[in-house]
Amino acid sequence: MSTFSERRRRMRELLAGERCISPGSVFDALSARMAEDLGFEAVMLAGSVASLAVLGAPDLTLLTLSELAEQAHRICRAAGLPLLVDADHGFGNALNVMRTVAELEHAGVSALSIEDTILPQAFGDGAARFISIEEGVGKMRAAIAARRDPALVIAGRTGALGSGGLEDAVARAKAYEAAGVDALFIVGARTRSELEAVSAATRLPLIVGGAGAELSDLVYLAGQRVRVLIPPHQPIIAAAQAAYASLSAMRAGTGAAQMSKLTPGELMKRATREAEYARWSKEFLGR
Repeated sequence: MSTFSERRRRMRELLAGERCISPGSVFDALSARMAEDLGFEAVMLAGSVASLAVLGAPDLTLLTLSELAEQAHRICRAAGLPLLVDADHGFGNALNVMRTVAELEHAGVSALSIEDTILPQAFGDGAARFISIEEGVGKMRAAIAARRDPALVIAGRTGALGSGGLEDAVARAKAYEAAGVDALFIVGARTRSELEAVSAATRLPLIVGGAGAELSDLVYLAGQRVRVLIPPHQPIIAAAQAAYASLSAMRAGTGAAQMSKLTPGELMKRATREAEYARWSKEFLGR
């Protein structure tokens, strides 16, 4: 198993390269193992996915930093892939951001993003709101100051394209770049012209999420300095559907023999590293 620093260096190599990759969306140790077996170069734990996995709740800023860090640690412990974590707004102000970076770095993550959205949403206000650029810069600088392993990637994230418009999004991206972040995480780009404007105004590697249909070509994205395209977070939804189907069958009285046909035995053996545990049991337990 590679060290956390080695994984972070691999993440930096991906960001410094010429390709655009799409990481595997994972939610726990088993899904991370599966992504590794399938040959993904990196994985991501989104805030919405962590909320579903840990709380069974929608993405309403209910998850705590400790819960996020614990889930990230489980993923990092189970698989050797670089892990990108969506750290939302850093769970508070700039000082909270410092605590967030410390906890996630200790958990083993390779990259994390800090966004400039005001969270949780205020009473009576359903629209997305953003902190000032000055406060956003303070958060980015605080994140960098809290980092102990220089290989840890700090990405400045903004969703201003969806609400504040292109001019505001470009201004925020340029300010966060000047603050010293390692990458820019752009959410909500719908057209190539929007992405090209952000790319032309900055020099850092780009991470793109929540993108429109025009922004799905990895070769085109690579040419715009996009190094990571965030995928849809379907694996946890598919896992929930499979669990519901098997529980429904169980509740309906399906027997053990029939239930065994619903579960992929060989897949579970690989995902749980059954052969390794058998070898260790023989070597260390004499059985």
